[in-house]
Amino acid sequence: MSRFAEDVYRLVRCVPVGRVISYGALARALGHPGKAREVGWALFRCPSDVPAHRVVNREGRLSGGWAFGAPEVQRLRLEAEGVRFSAPEQLDLERYGWQPVESVPFSGR
Repeated sequence: MSRFAEDVYRLVRCVPVGRVISYGALARALGHPGKAREVGWALFRCPSDVPAHRVVNREGRLSGGWAFGAPEVQRLRLEAEGVRFSAPEQLDLERYGWQPVESVPFSGR
């Protein structure tokens, strides 16, 4: 496993229940702007203890649903955490978005 992937997993584990982060915001927080796609690749292979369902695209849309077995699984997991959707596959990033703080530990910074 690469250091980048380990950092992605560590940061995703910090996303609070009921909140989400975008692939791009994750990449930027790790000091790798422009590597949103690589974040997605890392999450496709992530360990089961990583709450990957809390990662959405930059518009707050669900993506990567097949990684959970079926597209609706990501939505069901988020709804179980209290997230409400403004459209069938989109949530309000202003309300549910999370940004890491400087104290989040990872090797990328």
